Amino acid sequence: MKYESGGVVFIGCIILGVGLGILFDKTGAGSLIGLGVGFIAMGFFRNKR
Repeated sequence: MKYESGGVVFIGCIILGVGLGILFDKTGAGSLIGLGVGFIAMGFFRNKR
């Protein structure tokens, strides 16, 4: 099974956003920020391919 780099970056951004949200006691905001950054990063990685 081959992973696309865009998908892996997307999941990483979500996990990072949730982790930062837990750290600052703002889990909802952190997850939404991670989701947004993940979508943008996934778009860049898929366009480079």
